[in-house]
Amino acid sequence: MNLTQLLDRLRHTDFMDNVTHWETIPAKAAQYAPFPDGLDARIPPVLHARGIERLYTHQAQALAEAAAGRNICVVTPTASGKTLCYNLPVLNAILHNPDARALYLFPTKALSADQVAELYELITALDVDIKTYTYDGDTPAAARRAVRQAGHVVVTNPDMLHSGILPHHTKWVKLFENLRYVVIDEIHAYRGVFGSNLANVIRRLKRVCAFYGSHPQFICCSATIQNPAELARLLTGEAFSLIDRSGAASGEKHLIFYNPPVVNKQLGIRRSVLQETQRIASMLVDNDIPTIVFGKSRLTVEVLTRHLKERVKDPLGNAGRVRGYRGGYLPTQRREIEQGLRRGSIRAVVSTNALELGIDIGQLDACVMCGYPGTVASTWQEAGRAGRRRTAAATILVASSAALDQYIVQHPEYFFGQSPESALINADNLYILLSHVKCAAYELPFEEGERYAPGVDTGEILEYLCDQQILRHVGSRYHWMAEEFPAADVSLRSIGEENFLIIDITRPEHRRVIGEMDRYTVPMLLHEHAIYMHEGQQYQVEKLDFPEKKAYVRSVDVDYYTDADLNTSLRVLDVFREEEGAGIARACGEVLVTWLVTMFKKFKLDTQETLGFGPVDLPELEMQTTACWWALPDAAMQGIEQDVLQGGMLGISNAIRQLAPLYLMCSPRDIAVLYRVRDPFTKRPTITLYDNCAGGVGLSEKVYGMNLLLFEHAREMIAACPCEAGCPSCVGPVAEVGAQGKRTALLLLERILSA
Repeated sequence: MNLTQLLDRLRHTDFMDNVTHWETIPAKAAQYAPFPDGLDARIPPVLHARGIERLYTHQAQALAEAAAGRNICVVTPTASGKTLCYNLPVLNAILHNPDARALYLFPTKALSADQVAELYELITALDVDIKTYTYDGDTPAAARRAVRQAGHVVVTNPDMLHSGILPHHTKWVKLFENLRYVVIDEIHAYRGVFGSNLANVIRRLKRVCAFYGSHPQFICCSATIQNPAELARLLTGEAFSLIDRSGAASGEKHLIFYNPPVVNKQLGIRRSVLQETQRIASMLVDNDIPTIVFGKSRLTVEVLTRHLKERVKDPLGNAGRVRGYRGGYLPTQRREIEQGLRRGSIRAVVSTNALELGIDIGQLDACVMCGYPGTVASTWQEAGRAGRRRTAAATILVASSAALDQYIVQHPEYFFGQSPESALINADNLYILLSHVKCAAYELPFEEGERYAPGVDTGEILEYLCDQQILRHVGSRYHWMAEEFPAADVSLRSIGEENFLIIDITRPEHRRVIGEMDRYTVPMLLHEHAIYMHEGQQYQVEKLDFPEKKAYVRSVDVDYYTDADLNTSLRVLDVFREEEGAGIARACGEVLVTWLVTMFKKFKLDTQETLGFGPVDLPELEMQTTACWWALPDAAMQGIEQDVLQGGMLGISNAIRQLAPLYLMCSPRDIAVLYRVRDPFTKRPTITLYDNCAGGVGLSEKVYGMNLLLFEHAREMIAACPCEAGCPSCVGPVAEVGAQGKRTALLLLERILSA
């Protein structure tokens, strides 16, 4: 049974009892344009051999805009041929001028490897001497010299450009003297701290290029977000032509919202989202429909992978038609899975959002989401992984019992009426700026009066670095004088690199590394006696060596899995500034955020019922960061009961969590907001916003300087929202904040702002 037949059958079954909305997006015919003038005559025959007789309109527009010397930002759906939008201008430029060079930036190594493979195929078919190399941490030392000297197209990631290329630009003279194009793919991935860091890396890149006499054009590609051209401009400091009308054909698409049935009406308990996802994915796999299943956590992915593998196992126990895919798998294993998907030997893959980015994973017809991905943009991105051909495709969103999921599936007009979220950065954040000015000074001396970026007063920063004896002012130049290598101390992604290795000791004579995990996830999934799942295979953790960053696991076959409880606490270490007002007291300072896992639970694989508990004895994980907090006065809480007060404070916290990124120009994940009805430090009801990265990057201090601006706009936003008692656009869904949550939040805000 193919997908269309299965969907027709489902429309006449009890499956529809739980469908809250079925959106059908009609098929779209392709729109073509001829090959433009100026395209090298050797390119069209190669494209013809690949079945491309004409270009889509957006591809032809990209070629024309690039040929006119303009920077372009291409925003079209998945599988619409975006890769040709940058490969064709680059190849055309090199064919016309063999000295021309291009630099490709991808956010992940996997994407680099995937896109290079496609470029190799084109170059091989052209039968020309265009050398394309990947330059990242996996590039052998022996090959690095060849890349620096001869690479026409250098494919890398932001981290390698930051720490491996720019500080050593004297070894890359050929590249920087002749750099014609800089391609930045998947720019929607560069949000918040990561995007702010990349914008400064691009500033440094342009500065080095100018030193060598080149001024490259930029070609950016993005998934659907609200502000692609603005983001491209903020990342590069350049103006862009936006190409957002796709000429590619697309098949009919079905987006189905599925709400698991209620099993306890009195308590409003619904059937497990995991069980319902298993059931729907099994139906697709049983009919051999190529499928991708998205889970929101590693554990969800592994439980689903195991279940689906059991269904497809042959008499010899082989279940390779179904694979898992997530961070923590070794790179070779991930490449093997990607190739299997492209070949069609793998018919179903269960993944975290690691496969959201545009890695070519072949022809999939169906997508199942185990829970709402969290944003409109991510939902469309995941849905776009199915339907890469012109045939029908279906995406089924299975809602969890979380308040946000329930709101989305019960108010589909909210989802389909919303534009995708904006991607925001703040390249001029002082902490980030200071780090990159140091890196830039190491690369090239600063001249007096030189502007590092438009609107940035570099002089004060340079004088400060001189006072710190990092730079030396000689004549009209600022020279690097410190001994250390500054790029090594700047993490673009603001996360530690301390990954733990997972070692299989099932056969003591043949120990092998099967995966890796970041240190913040380890206490949840790799504590002793945990059942660690990898590609559906179960392993029991025999020993966790925290100091050596190694976990030793042994293969087992049991009918349960484990999950741990994580407790988060926050303690004030130092107060930088504070101000006591009539309506509210505010302060900012340094805080210690602590995570501690104290126990784990065992869950039966097939029914998810709880089988028992166990203790976890691991050290606390700590992060020092900066925070801003507001303590509510007694007058604001007068006459409000404590449980109602809790809903109101949660509503204000949710509103601030939505508004703060707009003012800070950061990603929502760069901050965290929490509330406590009685804070141990202030002894009063308190709302705290902190930078969600070690050391902080100044976001909370900027919020402190806004005084009560966020509270004023929170009141306006909540009052203007047409919902009756709460929704994700204001205080949060009613199930989360309570029936009086919206009213209480407004009452508190009125009292605070009118005091």
